[in-house]
Amino acid sequence: MEQKMFCFQCEQTAGCSGCTGNAGVCGKSANTAKLQDELTGALIGLAKSCGNNPKTENTDRIIIEGLFTTITNVNFNDETLKEMIAKVKAEKNKIVPDCSACQNPCGNTDDYDMNNLWNDNEDIRSLKSLILFGIRGMAAYAYHAMVLGYTSDEVNSFFCRALSVIGYDMDMDLLLPVVLEVGEKNLICMELLDKANTETFGTPAPTTVPLSVEKGPFIVITGHDLYDLKLLLEQTKDKGINIYTHGEMLPAHAYPELKKYPHLKGNFGTAWQNQQKEFDHIPAPVLYTTNCLMPVKPSYADRVFTTEVVSYPEMVHIGEKKDFTPVIEKALELGGYEADREMTGINGGKTVITGFGHGTVLGVADQVIDAVKSGAISHFFLVGGCDGARVGRNYYTEFVKQTPKDSVILTLACGKYRFNDLDLGTIGGLPRIMDMGQCNDAYSAIKVAIALAEAFDCNVNELPLSMVLSWYEQKAVCILLTLLHLGIKNIYLGPTLPAFISPNILNYLVENYQISPISTPEEDLKKILG
Repeated sequence: MEQKMFCFQCEQTAGCSGCTGNAGVCGKSANTAKLQDELTGALIGLAKSCGNNPKTENTDRIIIEGLFTTITNVNFNDETLKEMIAKVKAEKNKIVPDCSACQNPCGNTDDYDMNNLWNDNEDIRSLKSLILFGIRGMAAYAYHAMVLGYTSDEVNSFFCRALSVIGYDMDMDLLLPVVLEVGEKNLICMELLDKANTETFGTPAPTTVPLSVEKGPFIVITGHDLYDLKLLLEQTKDKGINIYTHGEMLPAHAYPELKKYPHLKGNFGTAWQNQQKEFDHIPAPVLYTTNCLMPVKPSYADRVFTTEVVSYPEMVHIGEKKDFTPVIEKALELGGYEADREMTGINGGKTVITGFGHGTVLGVADQVIDAVKSGAISHFFLVGGCDGARVGRNYYTEFVKQTPKDSVILTLACGKYRFNDLDLGTIGGLPRIMDMGQCNDAYSAIKVAIALAEAFDCNVNELPLSMVLSWYEQKAVCILLTLLHLGIKNIYLGPTLPAFISPNILNYLVENYQISPISTPEEDLKKILG
């Protein structure tokens, strides 16, 4: 049967093999998927044109924006995808203006047909997919840093080179180093974003965040972009409107320059995959700043607003001027809840704690090291990553519940919602669950791990530290590649293994890095702890 689309870039892909019908499991149509392929092919053509020709001042931004647009749950709008494709093609014409009219085309700057990749040898397809999906995730981090005025020539140059590699015929021996280089460059990119966030908004500090919602008008802001939140807080000052974070915006409460706003009240709901239920008839607008948008239900369609690269048909989009007046007016019109509403996390907790970035954890490093040496802390578990809707993700809840009482749980990204409202007590005055932030804050976890290894004069793999990770989309891919670049082994990955990793490539990862699929909490804890 003829495929109407092909997409296997996220964890929920149909049958753990690929979405091929009228629409993907994420909700994007076959036509949208084809346009995203066309956009990717155009980006490859643009990247190749930069090989021997100077970029313009806009090239890097266009490449980053284009890659970000193709991440799962970012763009469902065919019209804005067509506009992005046109922007990429126009940029290429500026760089190689003679190519479009060339009488003897060499093909070096042609747009790439993504069908060539999807129909390639499965191992080549697997490695190129790791490169492509990895740089898509990295582009999200580069974009957020760029918004704050922070860029890296090294990272930007790599985007072009990695895209070009996808468009060339290369064997496995040449592709594999590029896969690991994605991880190397993503580490630089996450460090850049960490610097951008902390220098702009201050160093995160442990903060208790309520999950209840006060009566009266409010706005829910979701996604990942802290700068958009800052602008929204400024524009809603003294207007009688409260602001609540959602999903990956939760860590915003820990930044001094954001928490100083008294109308930043708390966190609404849980992880992204629950939004259709949690936003049902919500008496407030929801502002989407980056990915994690699901198809919008009629019960709240009139109160969804998008900005930056996020786009959904017929939803109001806030453009570059960042005038949030329509969002504010909708909040006042809807009025919010008539009385305070008590809400809870997945496990019934009424508050969560965030703000344990590397600045905080390393600030008490001596305390942590002493606790390990004394035996007060027996083990560290990094349990985090993307949440999702697939059955079986309660594994992460049960795993955390069953960890020894003298162990510490480091967590980040939206996977933490499976257990971040649990009260597991403290060790030496520190909570057993430490939320390190957004997915990009994997950089914090890496810094802490390296610092502990140096303190104990060993490598990271010799630490009493185990990584139990959940994945969903492409940002998780680039973080995994960063961990592999650093030589970190014995990672437990779930709830399923990526469909785009071929058996041979999987065997390579297992043999060289001892990556294991999760099984049951009991079995995995037994393997880890012996």
